[in-house]
Amino acid sequence: MVIDKPKGPTSHQVSAWVRSILGLKKAGHVGTLDPNVTGVLPVGLEKATRLADYLHEEGKEYVSLLLLHKELEFEKVESVFREFTGEIYQFPPVRSAVARNLRKRKIYSLRILEHQGRNILFRANVESGVYVRTLCRDIGDALLVGGNMIELRRVRSGPLDETHLTTLQTLKDAYTFYRDGDAEMISKLILDPEDVTSNFPKVVVKDSAIDALAHGSTVFRNGIIEDRGEGEIVRVMSLKGELLAMGRREKDYIKPEAVFVDRGIYPKGWKKEGEGKHA
Repeated sequence: MVIDKPKGPTSHQVSAWVRSILGLKKAGHVGTLDPNVTGVLPVGLEKATRLADYLHEEGKEYVSLLLLHKELEFEKVESVFREFTGEIYQFPPVRSAVARNLRKRKIYSLRILEHQGRNILFRANVESGVYVRTLCRDIGDALLVGGNMIELRRVRSGPLDETHLTTLQTLKDAYTFYRDGDAEMISKLILDPEDVTSNFPKVVVKDSAIDALAHGSTVFRNGIIEDRGEGEIVRVMSLKGELLAMGRREKDYIKPEAVFVDRGIYPKGWKKEGEGKHA
């Protein structure tokens, strides 16, 4: 599900509240937002927490408010924004969870939405790992007046955007209705892993390969029916469109990394070899 993270709590606290509300054993967020940052925070439930490492690498989109330390002509500001589109170099902030090494990242687009005096409201479509706070500081430095980020909201993480958002209060209400026998509301809030991973190339395997996959075994070419798209990381699907695993594509096989199908669980209607009834 996708929580509209409020200002104040950490991302870890939000995912812990989700776990508590739903009475689950596991819940984990995808991509960390600072306490003062709001917006799209995907939260994986139970086995879907294994998707975090894959979804975290997808592109992000933010709306941010930059405060320049001196008022400038808009044309000059706009010109510098254009210069920051494309590949840039960044040092992560001092208070970050990664080593402060110079990194190269991509800015897909920067669009100024509104400006008033020293305030610049802009939308940034960026590669994962871009620090918008650092971007605001660097733009201010490039303009020779300095600048800092005042507000930040994440509006998209991979394929998940603000159309998928729900609040913690709405989630609590939905779970209360569910406990009373009405699952309609909560079913709309919980997203299928198949939809969440739609940006990854798809590999469809035979039913006979699912048991080996459930045990973490490699799936070779003779067990693959369909292989679409390019990319090292793929989603492994059943014939019925179920997400079985995330895997790594090699030359002649798929190596599963995160498996979601349980051992001994087979697609509905598939007869396990040697058995007279459906598994």
